[in-house]
Amino acid sequence: MQFGKIIAPKIVAPFGQSLRLAALFAALSIPLTGFAASAQQAAPAASPAPTAPAVASPTPAAKADAPATVPATEPAPAAPNPAPAAPATAPAPNSPAAVPAPAGQEDANIKTIELAARPVLTQHGSSNWEDGYKVIGDSLAKLRAAADKNKMKVSGRPIAVFVETDDGGFKYDAMLPVDAPADAKFDLGADIALGQSPAGKAIKFPHRGAYDDIDSTYEAITAYLDEKGLEARNLFVEEYLNDGKDSSDMSLQVDIYVFLK
Repeated sequence: MQFGKIIAPKIVAPFGQSLRLAALFAALSIPLTGFAASAQQAAPAASPAPTAPAVASPTPAAKADAPATVPATEPAPAAPNPAPAAPATAPAPNSPAAVPAPAGQEDANIKTIELAARPVLTQHGSSNWEDGYKVIGDSLAKLRAAADKNKMKVSGRPIAVFVETDDGGFKYDAMLPVDAPADAKFDLGADIALGQSPAGKAIKFPHRGAYDDIDSTYEAITAYLDEKGLEARNLFVEEYLNDGKDSSDMSLQVDIYVFLK
């Protein structure tokens, strides 16, 4: 995942899923274009209306004894066949009828919600992009161990809050929601603390599939925000709905929350 290159701190415009959709649309446009071309070739050109032959006027000076010439009777020219109705032409590949709207832009799973702050165990960390999923997973494992040690009840799925990114990697806060009374005393160690999860208005985007492919979802998010004219805060949260075996696990389910200004 190269979250920082895509979303924060700079937002770029490419639509990651549209790269795949564009390939699909291109595949769809091939038969449509071929059909349109064959239809045009199949349509015969309308024949011009035949011109009636000129009838020669009898010559007044014709000799009476000249044998009368009986012209061969020509059949009346057949009425020109009406031009066949033009076959329905397939829409051009770039027309709305030929190219469906990009999937996901009006997805019912994309929801705007108001998130409330929750008590969490949190640990700050950093990673390069290549090891990001594993490093975040290690932090979450430490948070679970701290919750077990202090007999805290885990009250939600773990999250990672991305707080800073650059070309080399990112900084994050791993968070585990817990039930923690404010007056309770806990032994959390030097690098784990009690805190609050981010709160505010956010849009939830689903990612289903390998974490290695999450870039495409962030690119889709960027395109969605640009299309809707929305401004995002420099705050993005991933909520891990299940535990993937590794970054290539296709069963992984992640909800991404983009906080709006």
